[in-house]
Amino acid sequence: MNTEQLYRIFREESSGVSTDTRTLKKGQLFFALWGQNYNGNAYAAEALDKGASYAVIDDPVYETDRTILVDDCLMELHGLAQYYRKMIKVPVLAITGSNGKTTTKELIAAIMAKKFRVHYTKGNFNNEIGLPLTILSAPPDVEMMILEMGANHLGEIRTLCNVARPDYGIITNIGTAHIEGFGSYEGILKAKTELYEHLRRVNGIAIYDDKNPHLTKKIYKLVSKGIPYSHPTGVELSVEALPSEMNLAVRIRYQHRVFDIQTALFGDYNLDNVRAAVATGLFLGVGMEDIAEAVGKYQPGNNRSQVKTTDNNTLICDSYNANPTSMRAAIKSFAELKALRKVLILGDMLELGERSTEEHRKLIEELKLMKYEKIFLVGSEFKKASDNSGFELFHDVGELREHLKKEPLTGSLILIKGSRGMTLENVYDLL
Repeated sequence: MNTEQLYRIFREESSGVSTDTRTLKKGQLFFALWGQNYNGNAYAAEALDKGASYAVIDDPVYETDRTILVDDCLMELHGLAQYYRKMIKVPVLAITGSNGKTTTKELIAAIMAKKFRVHYTKGNFNNEIGLPLTILSAPPDVEMMILEMGANHLGEIRTLCNVARPDYGIITNIGTAHIEGFGSYEGILKAKTELYEHLRRVNGIAIYDDKNPHLTKKIYKLVSKGIPYSHPTGVELSVEALPSEMNLAVRIRYQHRVFDIQTALFGDYNLDNVRAAVATGLFLGVGMEDIAEAVGKYQPGNNRSQVKTTDNNTLICDSYNANPTSMRAAIKSFAELKALRKVLILGDMLELGERSTEEHRKLIEELKLMKYEKIFLVGSEFKKASDNSGFELFHDVGELREHLKKEPLTGSLILIKGSRGMTLENVYDLL
């Protein structure tokens, strides 16, 4: 069966696509993907029993009258998403980067929704499985797609671009996230700029931070057309942080007008995300009043730059991800806040490879110079690097939970930051 025939089944006989029998809905087309510890083909019968229209498999052992046998299920999923993207003919904006890509994507989606019917990446659906699923879940009347692209090895962004075929692209920044898979900063830079290489091939447009010398240099080398944050429409745009007690406040100057906006985002490190979103909105034709309203009303989710008030404490929840760059930025913003009792709960920064112990040790040395009521460090990487730091160390969240049950925190301003795999959100209920 070729992709065109599969597309016909997807459009005419299915209600969507699923790769997980636990969340599969009746009428969806099931793709039997392989994983490190599972064979999706073994779940084809279960998917059909639950009402899947068909099961796409790549192992003939599991073939029945309701299965579609292909050479490679993942490649077929990519091909179907690519075909659907081609058929709906809407502009696609791709966003990648080491830090800030999710917040930037969410802000841009909120802004673009003022003018277009927008479909965008939800949650962490930004990889070789999540991105095609995002495309295939777009309604037929969509007017614009905004797709986040994550990567932890070379070639991944190139693959995602081949599926999504973006017309516009943003690289938020280049840091040390997932350095284990890239080997070096230069490897990360090369991987992320695969987006720029795609834009050059399709004569697309990069919207870029002209305050970032590394990305600006790559723009001139790789992209035929670039739109700088500072002049998205040929007119100067200024986005600056204003003094604020907790969350980021910004002043936007554009076309001799001034807009002061109080955001719901914690930390000045989100300023560049707001700059990217405002510049993109203006370039793509959204009015400044609509942009200001969208930025002001945006509420962060998924434990990213969120401020939560409990009966006992005020929490700054930023536990979705962490790397040395984002960790230091969050701590810096936290240090500028005024409170009688300030507490840090920091989890391991994962996927740092050979540099992990060194990066955790460097951070611990910096923390020794800071004065906080308490500093809790969670995870085996912090433990390995601690060297009698004097901080309270916990092997995992379970250990920290037991400690907090015995010695609860009250009346404190608490920053909670760590990699997603540390599941620090599991202590929120004790704070």
